[in-house]
Amino acid sequence: MTFSRRHFVVASVAGVAGAGVLVESRTRESPMSTPSPSPKSMPHRPRQPVIFLPHGGGPWPFVKLGFASDAEDADLRGYLSGLSAAVQVGTPTAPRAIVVISAHWEAAVPTVTTSAAPPLLFDYSGFPPASYALTWPAPGDPALAADVRALLEGAGFATAQDAARGYDHGTFVPLKVAFPEARIPVVQLSLVAGLDPAVHLAMGRALAPLRDDGVLVVGSGMTFHNLRSFGAQSAPVAETFDAWLREATTSPPAERDRLLTGWTRAPAARLAHPREEHLMPLMVCAGAAGDDVGHVAWNGTWAGLRFSAHHFGGTGV
Repeated sequence: MTFSRRHFVVASVAGVAGAGVLVESRTRESPMSTPSPSPKSMPHRPRQPVIFLPHGGGPWPFVKLGFASDAEDADLRGYLSGLSAAVQVGTPTAPRAIVVISAHWEAAVPTVTTSAAPPLLFDYSGFPPASYALTWPAPGDPALAADVRALLEGAGFATAQDAARGYDHGTFVPLKVAFPEARIPVVQLSLVAGLDPAVHLAMGRALAPLRDDGVLVVGSGMTFHNLRSFGAQSAPVAETFDAWLREATTSPPAERDRLLTGWTRAPAARLAHPREEHLMPLMVCAGAAGDDVGHVAWNGTWAGLRFSAHHFGGTGV
């Protein structure tokens, strides 16, 4: 299949699920074995990097939560605030659009938001009223959403779309810090139920051609996510797992993918992630990275726990 931004064929059937309208297309190929479409028809643009970032907790940092010290808050917020300059917003090499894979959306098949003006989805509870009055009116990009589906289907995935879903806090919170002007169009892509790391690596590989069309791929999660043990008592666990993860993401790509596929064998893996939804966006990022070697763009503590951000490709990002 030859990929084109404007012209492709998608066979679909209509259905309804959750809060939005889903349109699903079935494909016969295995998502593990079918290569991604060629981007021959894409216009030439500087290749965009791939970014996995920690998104903090709930409405942080727009509402003071008391999870972390002021210094920790400033450090993580400073990293996120610096992303706009890192990807050269305001220059011809800036991303034309962003695809975000958030830890806070899972679906039976990879599903994309298709609204031209997505609302915010306040998918948290128990926070002060200001937490539910936040705004971030970044436009959607229905054409890009269709491109994402075409690439995934070309790699053997069945896909779906959701015209009603808004940006969840895994998307709007970190991107509101990073891109406060809210001018860059955003499409959100779900995780796949079952949270298989190999499936999510394959999703990322399918999306890699978008990077050559000016699209920034962002994974939003956390390198430690154990809410039942979120505090100083888990600092050794977070340190141990994050150290392993930093070594894994900076390994040569084939070794990186092997390590990430077997992440449950890492030291303290299940103590750091009793459930792996906050780690799966990193798998998509690693897949989209292709042959680009990763580097640790930020490493610090938040709420006394070790976290890190991982970037792939790009110059100075």
